[in-house]
Amino acid sequence: MVHQIVIRCCGSPLAASALGSVLRTKTSVKEWKAIASRSSICTEETRILPILKLSYNDLSSYIKQCFAYCAIFPKDYKIDVAKLIQLWIANGFIPEHKEDSLEAIGQLIFNELASRSFFLDIEKSKDIRGYYSRYTCKIHDLMHDIAMSVMEKECVVATMEPSKIECRADTARHLFLSCPQQEGILNDFMEKRSPAIQTLVCDSYVCCPLQHLSKYRSLHALKLCIRGTKSYLLKPKYLRHLRYLDLSNSDIKSLPEDISILYNLQVLDLSNCDDLVRLPMQMKYMTSLRHLYTHGCRKLNSMPPELGKRTELLTLTCFVAAITGPDCCDVVELQHLNLGGQLELRQVENVEKAELKVANLGNKKGLKELTLRWNSVCDTEVLNNFEPHDGL
Repeated sequence: MVHQIVIRCCGSPLAASALGSVLRTKTSVKEWKAIASRSSICTEETRILPILKLSYNDLSSYIKQCFAYCAIFPKDYKIDVAKLIQLWIANGFIPEHKEDSLEAIGQLIFNELASRSFFLDIEKSKDIRGYYSRYTCKIHDLMHDIAMSVMEKECVVATMEPSKIECRADTARHLFLSCPQQEGILNDFMEKRSPAIQTLVCDSYVCCPLQHLSKYRSLHALKLCIRGTKSYLLKPKYLRHLRYLDLSNSDIKSLPEDISILYNLQVLDLSNCDDLVRLPMQMKYMTSLRHLYTHGCRKLNSMPPELGKRTELLTLTCFVAAITGPDCCDVVELQHLNLGGQLELRQVENVEKAELKVANLGNKKGLKELTLRWNSVCDTEVLNNFEPHDGL
């Protein structure tokens, strides 16, 4: 039986891997024979697509949905694994579980898909400036075809062919744009209609304001890379359902204060915003916020007050310690957060040794990397009270 199945794979390692991932879940000879006897497994005419579809059809319904969503990315695109899981969560694809976080379940889903060869080239690397470590992956072109066949009406990927938006005007739910003058294309598109867009990823610079923002009320995930401060016209009052907001690498000096009304926002990525000076003062009211990326914001001089008391933050990539005052967050508030991943603590010269001891950074078991930065020479006794855990 195994010999028959190997022959049916037509010499393709991807076909063998995909079919093997299906067979490993089958525990009886009858089930193996049923798969081996299929006429459409793999032939010289159909090649390996039937096997890939068989592997896809063998998935649970919610895992199918998670993978099909990957059609939003162009072929050969390097996907940030953590961001992908956050996008799944933002769109409500991951079922809740009493004992595990949505992020943990999302990681299990990703691992399952990777074990079935849906994802490949999984590697760890630093971001473009070397501040932050991340895992990336790609999708095999044929696997991408499977995802697109499922999501053809809902996903639009426009790199050099913006006309694709028009032809799927009424069914488009998830848009990925990376083409010249993408904001002009979007403005024209939204002026004529009001589709229920849930994901909007603009992967090139946006240099002009996005008009018709009142029509974006159904957005769950938004990525904008803003060039020039005049192009920034984010209006939170129209984005009440937003759960994922990525403004990384943008030319912004600050965020609007009314961003605090985004009570459903779970992810806020401001990484590598060179001109960002401050965060909104009322961020303590963003009670759903779980991941805040601030690494690479070189001009950021403080954190908003009570940030650590009123949120469920799991990720905070950079905390800027300011001189204690009513308009900034004290390092001591970090003790209230169950942080994981990576943390950079800047302006350590403003931290008193007692504060660092109370913050208890060393005992945060989820932290894997911790960077301490001083802007000036100072008393280094703060390190005497610092006892890192074994996994740091």
